[in-house]
Amino acid sequence: MENAVLDQSVPASEIIDPRLIVALDVPTVAEAEALVTRIGNEAVFFKIGYQLAFAGGLHLARDLKASGHKVFLDMKLLDIDNTVAKGVENVVGMGVDMLTLHAYPKAMRAAVEAARGSNLCLLGVTVLTSMDADDLAEAGYAYTPEQLVLRRAAQARDAGMGGIVCSAAEAKAVRAIVGPDMAIVTPGIRPSGTDHGDQKRVMTPAQALQAGASHLVVGRPVSAASDPAAAARAIRLEMAQF
Repeated sequence: MENAVLDQSVPASEIIDPRLIVALDVPTVAEAEALVTRIGNEAVFFKIGYQLAFAGGLHLARDLKASGHKVFLDMKLLDIDNTVAKGVENVVGMGVDMLTLHAYPKAMRAAVEAARGSNLCLLGVTVLTSMDADDLAEAGYAYTPEQLVLRRAAQARDAGMGGIVCSAAEAKAVRAIVGPDMAIVTPGIRPSGTDHGDQKRVMTPAQALQAGASHLVVGRPVSAASDPAAAARAIRLEMAQF
């Protein structure tokens, strides 16, 4: 992947905040590579989800790791225990940094066992940030979003997961449940003045970190910006206050 290797002439402490995860939610590997290049040294951590994974993004994940980046595979796994375990074993072999699965207790326990001894951080997805109380009711849940998030956070903690994914709106309450060491990864981050899109439970970067988030996932505010590097830099500078 050309031009995506980090500029080692600039001190990492000045250019990289691994708490910022930029979502490569674009249709093709070529577009993802171009976005990484345009962002340059303003971000080191990138998320690959379904859209890009199904277009060759798993190969890109290996390339990103080889060029010194960190990779978050947002696959939201959920299946029978054996299938989850075998999938996690293969992801461990890829050497990526984070992997999501839905926060169902059996699936999480199978994944934790499969990843034991590796550096892979397993994240339990609690409630999608695009869902509100009406969406949960329609899906048959007798919980509010916060109630379900907290229930699943406790289950993720008990299963030995590395962290959870939740809205920043629930991060403070979740931190009280999972303690200081588990990762709390919050999508739905929208800097002040940006469009919320299809996200329903959002916060600014500063609000999310104040609430207890450890990592922020930012997609369209960076990828759709006319200058992605400047957009990432602005977020990073806001994060540097915390």
